Amino acid sequence: MSEKRRIAVVAIGGNSLIQDKTHQTVEDQYEAARETSGHIAKMIRDGWDVAISHGNGPQVGFILRRSELASHELHEIPLDVCGADTQGAIGYSLQQNLYNHFVHLGIDKDIATVVTQVEVSADDPAFKKPSKPIGSFMDEPQAISRRDIEGWDVLEDAGRGWRRVVASPRPVRIVEEPAVKRLIEAGIVVVAVGGGGIPVVADENGNLRGVAAVIDKDFASALLANKIGADLFMISTAVEKVALNFGKPEQRWLDHLSVSDAKQYLAEGTHFAKGSMAPKIQAAIEFIEGGGEKVIITNPENMEKALAGETGTHMTR
Repeated sequence: MSEKRRIAVVAIGGNSLIQDKTHQTVEDQYEAARETSGHIAKMIRDGWDVAISHGNGPQVGFILRRSELASHELHEIPLDVCGADTQGAIGYSLQQNLYNHFVHLGIDKDIATVVTQVEVSADDPAFKKPSKPIGSFMDEPQAISRRDIEGWDVLEDAGRGWRRVVASPRPVRIVEEPAVKRLIEAGIVVVAVGGGGIPVVADENGNLRGVAAVIDKDFASALLANKIGADLFMISTAVEKVALNFGKPEQRWLDHLSVSDAKQYLAEGTHFAKGSMAPKIQAAIEFIEGGGEKVIITNPENMEKALAGETGTHMTR
């Protein structure tokens, strides 16, 4: 009898692509992707079938800034197209680095990036209260002009200037899910739902169109993991383990986290930062409650040790 296949979705965070503000060039990002993909390659060598997702916030910001600076000569780039651009570029970097690691490790595997659309509901409450800042800072007259002429939502940001804000709706459906599933079943390593996917909405006839929004990468990754029947959802982040009271004198690292405890800590609202660890914990809960078996949260360099049960925070039912 053949051994049961083990399927994992590995969601790599921003630190897996940009380590700090002094290492943001394309070459720097390629090197960071090389390091992270090396750990994933060893996971694949050990028998895992893997789909990889990734963040894209800084990269989208860079494209928007270039677009703004060049607007006196060229058309500006819509947000959904920025997302598609980054999926291709980051996918290329991960594909090439994984290919090179496979050559070194003697792994016979193909890798493919799927430019992934993720459907959201046009009625999602997030569209009524856009809150995700994107793009560059503006002065007030420029922000008001953009609001009135182009329909942007803008907010003053803590005395630093004005910024465009967009909605962060929940993912409803991964449009290319069947393709991703077939690739995984064929033994191909897949890069998908980059940046949470390109947000699209469907009209009454089922036709899709892109919208200016940002989907949380971890929520989309958890949805993908459930839909392809993953055994493991691994969230790669900047820390080796999840902590309670992070950065405080009473900080406590967590080796294991049950769904019930995770819900309690989220409800208390003091343990996990809203823009970083909280969505990861919520995504982990959603994966387990959606039928998944296990979540591991750790940093890239500790992936192998975490898989062996030696570190990381492990969430189960």
